[in-house]
Amino acid sequence: MFYSIRGKIVYADTSSVALECSGVAFRCSVTLNTLKNIGGVGEEASLYTYLSVREDALELFGFYNEEELEFFKMLLGVSGVGPKAALAILSQNTPSALALSISSGDVKAITKAQGVGPKIAQRVVLELKDKMKGLSSSALPSQESFSPGQGMGGNISEAVSALVSLGFSAADAARALSKADPSMRVEDLVKIGLKQLY
Repeated sequence: MFYSIRGKIVYADTSSVALECSGVAFRCSVTLNTLKNIGGVGEEASLYTYLSVREDALELFGFYNEEELEFFKMLLGVSGVGPKAALAILSQNTPSALALSISSGDVKAITKAQGVGPKIAQRVVLELKDKMKGLSSSALPSQESFSPGQGMGGNISEAVSALVSLGFSAADAARALSKADPSMRVEDLVKIGLKQLY
């Protein structure tokens, strides 16, 4: 019904903003990432929107870009994930970080979201992993996005995967190995990563 709205921010709290458009203020539930990106009260802002229709309520959700909106819709398609859980997950993770967590099977990173337990996080990974393969390369980040100024060789990528399998987040593992020598053996890289992470 609503694709997007643009107007002046007339109200904001930790989970919602109200945009005034032609004299009508629309209150939207938003993620923390959206709050950081759209500015403060009195500023002009645009939000891509999703209207949730239930028997007892109509609720409008707003997102600072289409990528975040698409991930919100994908999360709603996971059994057991409602709008509040989807917002919590996207408040804790940017779309690109969430894509990396799902594609690498990093359940721990998803459970950091408020109110999201291991069962729901596992379901998110299980049900959305295949969809991550269909995303464009721009939407799904490579490990390099966590290693400014240095590309990651194949051995480092393998070491990151090994650290993820040990329970670390992909982002933390990539950061721990960001200065490592890509020509080193995977086993040695894992040892270096473990030293950095403990």
